[in-house]
Amino acid sequence: MSFETILFLGLGAVVGGFINGLAGTGTALFALGFLLLVLEPTPAVAVIALLSVLASVQGVWMVRHQIVQQPRRLLRFLIPGLVGVPIGGLLLVFVDASMLRIGIGVLLLSYGSYFGFRSALPALTRPTPVADSAIGFAGGVLGAAALAGTLPTMWMSLRPWSKAESRAVLQPFNFIILSVAICLLIGRGAYDGDVLKALVITLPIGLIAAQVGIWVFKRISDTAFRRLLVLMTFGTGGIVLLSELL
Repeated sequence: MSFETILFLGLGAVVGGFINGLAGTGTALFALGFLLLVLEPTPAVAVIALLSVLASVQGVWMVRHQIVQQPRRLLRFLIPGLVGVPIGGLLLVFVDASMLRIGIGVLLLSYGSYFGFRSALPALTRPTPVADSAIGFAGGVLGAAALAGTLPTMWMSLRPWSKAESRAVLQPFNFIILSVAICLLIGRGAYDGDVLKALVITLPIGLIAAQVGIWVFKRISDTAFRRLLVLMTFGTGGIVLLSELL
């Protein structure tokens, strides 16, 4: 394995692990740009999916009380999301992956530009069970491409929930959807020798970076966390589009 490969694998693990620890999601969106420079798409997704799931374990445990207090809120997202994962796997056969990433990048960049620099964020206070389920389903469909947290992250930034309440949806949703995606990848034989070598580098680095992200999460306010989610969408959109251009 070349020095360049090790370098970009390490950078991807640092960024992806830190974001996972900080926000409970976003590993793939921030790390794939680095990994795709040295790995083919399927191995890169396989590495990121496993890193995201393992890095999420402590985050899920950290918000376990909020999960138990609002189980229906999580299930509104999760059950439709589980339905969407196999559908996403089928659709990816017919959809051009590059065009999908460009479309997502434009959406994230537009959303982040509009809301990220406003003096006050909008707050949807009324219950929206139908919209929650639709977002969960779409997240499941995108989960087949390791993008499960994209739309839920955007949606959570508009809810006036505490950072723990938002994370109590984002983290377990991402954890479970990507676990299903990993099972699909295993069935396709994605975890071969090259992927295992990449995991030897990315897993320890990513797990340490996740601890740093969790440390920061515990010290920011609820408002700062909502603002962070919006700015994450802006930054992620730029990264996705830049990776496609490069």
